[in-house]
Amino acid sequence: MTGAEAEVNQPTEEQPSAAPSAAAKQQPSDQTEEAEKVWPPLSPEDHRFYNSMSAKMDQIHNYFRASWNELWNACQSGKRPRHKSLNEFLSGGLQFTEHLEAHHNIEERFFFPMLAAKMPEFRPDNGPMVEQHKVIHTGLAELQAYLRDCKRGKADFELRVLKSKMEPWAEVLWQHLDEEVKNLRADNMRKYFTKAEFSRIMI
Repeated sequence: MTGAEAEVNQPTEEQPSAAPSAAAKQQPSDQTEEAEKVWPPLSPEDHRFYNSMSAKMDQIHNYFRASWNELWNACQSGKRPRHKSLNEFLSGGLQFTEHLEAHHNIEERFFFPMLAAKMPEFRPDNGPMVEQHKVIHTGLAELQAYLRDCKRGKADFELRVLKSKMEPWAEVLWQHLDEEVKNLRADNMRKYFTKAEFSRIMI
């Protein structure tokens, strides 16, 4: 989530005891059974309600898709966009890296912990959304460092080098942009959260 997104309060997480109760041990299984049961269709109003988070996330991700594509298309064609100077192109690339970094930082600090309480996809130990973030952050840091060095005159800008900074994590980034939106869709969110609970984590 970017600066334009509403900040949500981080929940207070209880520390697990050394010997968890039988009820606590049963919770993940209960959640799995709840998610796998057959659900009746949502009304149009409830579908809009539960799908609102996915729709907003997709809008945010579309910005990242477009920003990535401008950089990537330049690498593929061997020339940057005609309407942009080198300085403008580098600034746009840096803005992409900074916005994506901020978006993920906010997600991991505020958003993911609330989802992880019920959704395995967002758990910090082995959730695929978190694991994808780790790969993306590694590639993002290298891309950002290269663009900054070029903008400051510490490195010569070359499209082949830019491509080498993007290619290793491209597949994971695009997978993440699609899967995160899918995980937040109405048909999935209604399995884990009541309407009251969902209202407290809406972005």
